[in-house]
Amino acid sequence: MIRILLVDDHAVVRSGLAMLLGAKEDMEVVGEAAEGEEAIAKAMQYLPDVVIMDLSMPHGKDGLSATAELKKRLPNTAVLILTMHDDEEYLFRAIHQGASGYILKSSPHEEMISAIRHVAEGNAYLHPMATKRLMGEYLEKLKNGNDQGSFESLSDREKEILAKVAQGYTNKDIAEQLVISVKTVESHKSNLMDKLNLKTRPDLVRFAMKKGLLNFDA
Repeated sequence: MIRILLVDDHAVVRSGLAMLLGAKEDMEVVGEAAEGEEAIAKAMQYLPDVVIMDLSMPHGKDGLSATAELKKRLPNTAVLILTMHDDEEYLFRAIHQGASGYILKSSPHEEMISAIRHVAEGNAYLHPMATKRLMGEYLEKLKNGNDQGSFESLSDREKEILAKVAQGYTNKDIAEQLVISVKTVESHKSNLMDKLNLKTRPDLVRFAMKKGLLNFDA
């Protein structure tokens, strides 16, 4: 039996999911939460196998922060992100925070059930369109040679900031960690993206992944 905790700020969404999952012989909804802090408390109480986590919860701790905290406290609990955000930036940040899967709220019910079973078994799951789009963009860049920026031209500080930006940290976070000003972080970030011929954060994340700068064990 897969024990599941539902986390979403909309009661009607939680209710619908509970009905859907409760009808499956191998699944049991053991608890619900409306925001991140409550999710952590409920997870510690019920010790679920899978937490289905919304990203955008306007009150309290958001889904990304809650995922990171949950994985620290309950590393064997899988977190499946359920969101409306079909965006590479959210995808990579969720993976970095420890999520085992990422699925859209618009996905068919059968895909949701399959994703839960996948992550409960210790596997990763990404919704097919995200995988297809990411691979397509990556292969196109390889074909055109557009991601062959000179990594060696970066200073040690720029490489450090590259890794932290790709891992989802804000400019303010990075400034505090490195004890420098936000303006200095912004300057380094602009310089390194110019050197690497990168235009967006998803481009930067993919480049960092290629160079092995991301640690997904967090």
